[in-house]
Amino acid sequence: MCAERMKVTVGVCGGIAAYKAVELVRLLQDSGLDPHVVMTRAAEEFIRPLTFAAISGHKVITSLWSEDAGIGSDEDESGIEHINEAQTTRALIVAPATADTLAKFAHGLADDFLTTMYLATTAPVIVAPAMNVNMWQHPATRANIETLRARGVKVVEPGSGYLACGMVGGGRLADGPAILAAVSEALSVHPLPAATVSAANDFTGETVLVTAGGTREAIDPVRFIGNRSSGRMGFAVAEAARRRGARVILVCASTTVEPPPGCEVVCAVTSEEMRTAVLQRLSEASIVVMAAAVSDYTVKEAAAQKLKRDGARTLELEPTADILAEVVTRRREGTLVIGFAAETEEMLANGRAKLERKGVDAVVVNDVAASDLGFDSSRNAGIFLKRDGAVEIPAMTKAEMAERILDEIGRLRVESPRIGNPA
Repeated sequence: MCAERMKVTVGVCGGIAAYKAVELVRLLQDSGLDPHVVMTRAAEEFIRPLTFAAISGHKVITSLWSEDAGIGSDEDESGIEHINEAQTTRALIVAPATADTLAKFAHGLADDFLTTMYLATTAPVIVAPAMNVNMWQHPATRANIETLRARGVKVVEPGSGYLACGMVGGGRLADGPAILAAVSEALSVHPLPAATVSAANDFTGETVLVTAGGTREAIDPVRFIGNRSSGRMGFAVAEAARRRGARVILVCASTTVEPPPGCEVVCAVTSEEMRTAVLQRLSEASIVVMAAAVSDYTVKEAAAQKLKRDGARTLELEPTADILAEVVTRRREGTLVIGFAAETEEMLANGRAKLERKGVDAVVVNDVAASDLGFDSSRNAGIFLKRDGAVEIPAMTKAEMAERILDEIGRLRVESPRIGNPA
């Protein structure tokens, strides 16, 4: 039996770029999502709802009012459909987003289905603006964009080029793959809207300390030694733990995505800053998940001024502190510690060696050799290694993998009753 596709909603506004939303709907389908379409009245002047109904297989919503609420066949209509749509979607993607709609979103106006749904949803919102270059650069539009960003809306910046109005400049709708990437990123950090949260709350009473992102070790004031960690996996674990009832302390190094809401965020840049932050909060934790990619080496003497390019140069490196091993030795009785291991070969052997060497309760081993998994990806795969066995986690979204990891942590707690219930 095929897995149920994740529902997302595409809002289409009135602009010449509305026809590009057809391609976006197809891209979302090809990526395994189930797009539903909401159109403004102005959008119907550029493209007919029947086009989206035929492609999506769902009714296209065009109005708040039942007599002309949509075109196409679908499930039974809800009595208050904008609320139902807002609560059941996993993301709201508005493309093209016009200046008018952006202004309504920013000022909380709700005079049609799309703007009303925007106010009613707790799912992540992604907007892809498209308009005349002067409209895009107008101070009012810029202010509205900044307001939306401050409220957590993801803005996919328009590109530059020849516009339908005959002008050349910014305001052209971003390409479909760029919008799709923003959607994938949002879904990896916000895997479930609040309305669909399970009532299990199986981590209630726990304090989960999660590390995420990649540390940076300075070479000089502008250069550093770093890694490709995006922070997505750690953020997904933090978000899942919070939704399952835990208090979450998130120690965050350099990342490419925003941390999830509802967590106590502590920022760190270098491995030493991360060590300090983790050890300062360790006594509060009943579970520690060390998902960050911490540098193994740091520059022995970083330059005080920017180094000039003047031929070959040798950097003297020294090992950084072993934060994971120190956490194991300094944790309070009953605290569970989970490590992560990014491997490119011999995953089981290397993961098992780390498990024994560090003294952790379990290690999540990630295969980062594949280009479509691990670093810089919204998907992951790995093995949850325990002292008495291993659980393989096949390729899936990082949000889904976070849930699997927490499931295994829950089983560890049952196997060792003192885990998660420190004296």
